[in-house]
Amino acid sequence: MYRPASLRKLAVVLLLLSFVMAGCAEQKPTGTAASPAVSPASAQKKEGPVYKGVIGDVSKKAKSISINVGPEGKTESMLVLYDDKTAGIDFAKKGDSVTIAYEMRDQVAHAISIKPNLAKLPDGVTEIKTVELQGLVAKKADMLLADCRPEARYAQSHLPGAVSISVDKLAKEQAAALPKEKDRLLVFYCGGPT
Repeated sequence: MYRPASLRKLAVVLLLLSFVMAGCAEQKPTGTAASPAVSPASAQKKEGPVYKGVIGDVSKKAKSISINVGPEGKTESMLVLYDDKTAGIDFAKKGDSVTIAYEMRDQVAHAISIKPNLAKLPDGVTEIKTVELQGLVAKKADMLLADCRPEARYAQSHLPGAVSISVDKLAKEQAAALPKEKDRLLVFYCGGPT
């Protein structure tokens, strides 16, 4: 029999599951040189084409950004120039998942804006900062630390004490993938900024 407190905890678990299923899926950049991805929002704003992917490198001297786009295994590196008018240049950091809206000038892509690809947290779910999580791991707090990245990435490396509960596993097993004891703090992380 569930007590009201248990139901609240179950609700939080279900919210976390929805976050993990929607926001922490493996980042699969989209767009290619021949057919860049255009998001509905940018199409409405007439921003032009966009590249969605992971920053490979940023050259301040050449004022250029390489962004890796396309599905895993078929990723292409695209070069985009930027200038003083490019909005959000601070979001262009190696390894970060971003959306770059660009326009073509003399057959070369020029960044108009750069925005991070962030997942939105559902109601009832709170973000935990890296420093806070580091403290919890150090003092071995009673929590479940779940790495939601693909199992191959978990096998390469993961946070101390983390267990692999990939998005694919959650999709297949749903609640059965989670621990039976729901009284513990549940912390999910993936490869993205949230």
